[in-house]
Amino acid sequence: MPYAYDPELLPWIETVPDLSIADIEQTRRDEAKMFGGMPEYVPPAPVETRDITVPGPPGAPDVPLRVYAPANREGVLPGLVYLHPGGFVLGSIDMSEDDATRIAAEAGAVVVSVEYRLAPEHPFPAGLEDCYAALTWTAAHATDLGIAPERLAVGGESAGGGLSAAVALLARDRGGPPLCFQLLSVPELDDRLDTPSMRTFTDTPIWHRPNAELSWDYYLGKGVRGTEAVSPYAAPARAEDLSGLPPAYITACEFDPLRDEGLAYAQRLIQAGIPTEVHHYPGTFHGSTMITAATITKRMLADRTNALRRALHPTP
Repeated sequence: MPYAYDPELLPWIETVPDLSIADIEQTRRDEAKMFGGMPEYVPPAPVETRDITVPGPPGAPDVPLRVYAPANREGVLPGLVYLHPGGFVLGSIDMSEDDATRIAAEAGAVVVSVEYRLAPEHPFPAGLEDCYAALTWTAAHATDLGIAPERLAVGGESAGGGLSAAVALLARDRGGPPLCFQLLSVPELDDRLDTPSMRTFTDTPIWHRPNAELSWDYYLGKGVRGTEAVSPYAAPARAEDLSGLPPAYITACEFDPLRDEGLAYAQRLIQAGIPTEVHHYPGTFHGSTMITAATITKRMLADRTNALRRALHPTP
C-alpha cells in the first residue's frame, strides 16, 4: 500500500534493503552488504575503543563487549550500556559501531556495547541474561571504566530497545544496579502483535509484520508468542507494574509496525509516574535513521543526543 513518507526519504527508499528474516542464515551472510553502504559517521572529537570479554550468566559463555569513550575526557563520565538492534536474530557490535561512537562523542558518555547471543540458536532468556550480565559487570567496574556509578543508563534501538526495557525491569526486580535512564528507540516490546500499526504495516521497508512474527518465533520458540507462557521480561509490554523504573526516552516512527507498542508503553510509564519523554516522527519508517542526510533523521539524532545529555549530565 502507498505510504506518505517524508519527501527527503523518498529518493532513498529504493536503496533500503528488502529485508526478510525467513532464511536467517542467508540474511546474516548478507547483513554487512545490506547495511554497509551508508556514509560512515565521523565523530567531532576522537573516541577510543577497546574490546573485552566479561563473565556471562552462570553456566553460559563470556560476553564480548566494546567500550567507547571520548579520548580527551576529564574525570568520570556517565555510562550507557548499549544493546544493538536486529530483531533478536541479527546485528552485532560491529554493525552498531557508528551509533555507539555517536553517543559516546556527542552525549559525552562511556558506552559499553554488548555482543549478546542471538536467537534462534539462543532463544530467550539467553540474550537478555547476557545483557544483564554486562550491566552488572559495568556497574561493578564503573571506577575502572571511568563511569560515575550514579549515572549509569541502558539503551538501544528496536530489539535493543526492547531488551533495554527488559533489563530495566530485571534491575528493578532483582535489586540490581540502579539506573538513571532508559533509552528506548523504536522498541520491540510486544509479542501479541495486535496493535493497529502491527496489523496494518505488512509491506513497509526493513521491518513489517511478517518479520515481526518470525522475530518473536525465533526468540520465544515456535508456538509460544501470543500465549500466556510469555514472560514480561521477554515482552516488556506484558509487565503489569511499571512503577520504580528509571526515566525513559521513547521514539516511534509513523510507518513502523512497532509504532503503537512503543507509544502505548510510553503512556503506561507516564501513568505509573515515570518521567517519560516520547517523540513520534511523521513520514518515517523503521530504520530510516540510516538515511543520515535527511533533515528528519538529523532531527531524530539531535533529539536523542539532547535527551541523553539532559539525563546523563543533569544540572543542579
